[in-house]
Amino acid sequence: MENRQLAYKGMPFSREELVEKLKAALTDSRFQHVLRVEQTAMKLAALNKVDLQSASIAGLVHDYAKQRPDEDFILAIKQYHLDPELLHYGNAIWHGVVGWLFVKNELQINDIEILNAVRYHTVGHEYMTPLEQIVYMADYIEPGRDFPGVDEARKITFANLAQGVAFQTKQTLSYLVAHNKPVFPQTIVTYNSWVPNSGLDKE
Repeated sequence: MENRQLAYKGMPFSREELVEKLKAALTDSRFQHVLRVEQTAMKLAALNKVDLQSASIAGLVHDYAKQRPDEDFILAIKQYHLDPELLHYGNAIWHGVVGWLFVKNELQINDIEILNAVRYHTVGHEYMTPLEQIVYMADYIEPGRDFPGVDEARKITFANLAQGVAFQTKQTLSYLVAHNKPVFPQTIVTYNSWVPNSGLDKE
């Protein structure tokens, strides 16, 4: 899992060059977060027999667009004819659901599974691949996270990745409802797909 010099997945540059691009795009605290997500994603990938390079890249780039101005997202939603309902949300949703386009166009990453891992890491999806599940969870449980339930989330996720997805989705929806926050429709779809029959009630 050490930092290797190599060009991943058709990218025209090495991990080290990718890291420099991320460092330039993010504040130091956000940059440190993506490094922790990368390492957590690789640990989960090793446990779940998922390609380590894919986990490394997806973990690194998942928040590439996190600190873009709102205007960039609004322009992209209109330019790429995305669902106009997206305009009613903000960065918390946009940096994944729209941000994958910046990852593709600016970082020259064309691996669809990596791009989808970025796309779905904020709201999930009904049919997430193991890599998509890994990034969804690594972002939630990386070592810098400190919130009620995070230790339980870590324990569940490292024992059963799909149950981790169900746990996070249930906790996120509960939080949004409890705080009268708007719920992005895809979050409800993710909940209905992952939480019922997840086995969490048996934990």
